[in-house]
Amino acid sequence: MMNYVRVTTVEEVKDLTVEELDFLYDGDANSVGMLLAHMAAVEKAYQIETFENRDFTEEKLERLTPGLELGSAGRKQFKGNSIEFYLRELSAVRNTTIEKFKTLPDEWLFEQTPFWWNRPANNYFKWFHVFEDELSHRGQIRIIKKMMNKKKK
Repeated sequence: MMNYVRVTTVEEVKDLTVEELDFLYDGDANSVGMLLAHMAAVEKAYQIETFENRDFTEEKLERLTPGLELGSAGRKQFKGNSIEFYLRELSAVRNTTIEKFKTLPDEWLFEQTPFWWNRPANNYFKWFHVFEDELSHRGQIRIIKKMMNKKKK
């Protein structure tokens, strides 16, 4: 499922120019590039959360925060990059995820730990959230592309 979602996301963005990746419909908006960076950052965060079962180091949190939170930090950091930049990052993160999944027993998916608001959640739910988040942001990307096309006309 994760790979299918990724294939359809890549198909949606693969031909975008740097200008299109950086397009902001207003001063508070997220760009397509920002959303792609967010997808990679979320997956990295869940790798730490579920594979390493630890909190973020200050250094890792500092590197991930612009991608996780987006906003002004994301607008500042994620601009001027080609689609190849974002696709390389998404691919590298996903490859790490898939390789780790190959080493884990199926039972790992059902291990529960405290999660959002300190409520129990299993790894299956956590990783469902990773690609559910990507699906949601792919919808945003489609809306942004429509807004770009409308503005071009």
